[in-house]
Amino acid sequence: MKKDLHPEFTDATITCACGNVFTTKSTKKEIKVDVCSKCHPFWTGNLKINTTGGRADKFKKKYGLA
Repeated sequence: MKKDLHPEFTDATITCACGNVFTTKSTKKEIKVDVCSKCHPFWTGNLKINTTGGRADKFKKKYGLA
């Protein structure tokens, strides 16, 4: 690699709005995020999925085919 071309890659502290703190590698020293794997609804199991069906299900329901 060329000297003085690439940014320095060091340890970084990531802080979530929920209070979770972890370390990783980055070009920045500190990173603040809104959601992480500890508080995101998909990873915590609190995700509400709309199971009303797609276009085909709506068509079948509308015309009594289901």
